[in-house]
Amino acid sequence: MEKTYVMLKPDCYKRGLIGEIISRIEKKGYQITNIKMLTLNEEILKEHYSHLADKPFFSEIINFMTSGPVVGMIVEGESVIEGIRILMGATKWHDALPGTIRGDFANNTTENLIHGSDSRETAEIEIKRFFGEF
Repeated sequence: MEKTYVMLKPDCYKRGLIGEIISRIEKKGYQITNIKMLTLNEEILKEHYSHLADKPFFSEIINFMTSGPVVGMIVEGESVIEGIRILMGATKWHDALPGTIRGDFANNTTENLIHGSDSRETAEIEIKRFFGEF
């Protein structure tokens, strides 16, 4: 079984969509093996989004991600990394297809509800970062 890191962002919490999105993950057949609500600080977010540090929208992401709680999850299942990425939909909300989380609920690119690891290596790093385990 493969495992990945999934994070429901502050807009998901503010809009009351946590249950809906967790339900979609579970209905797909994936198992949530660890879950917790977190309030992220600038330090951990700068580490998490270091690959975007040179982008003009970096400070907007940091401000958004510190605007409220997030829900961090370890999710397991067969080909779960690819499966969660498909379930999430495209990062840019206007490119996300109907039926995906972002296609159905996102209304801008910064506040796009959900994050999921994009590879096994990233999943391991992110699970260690937010849960201290792998």
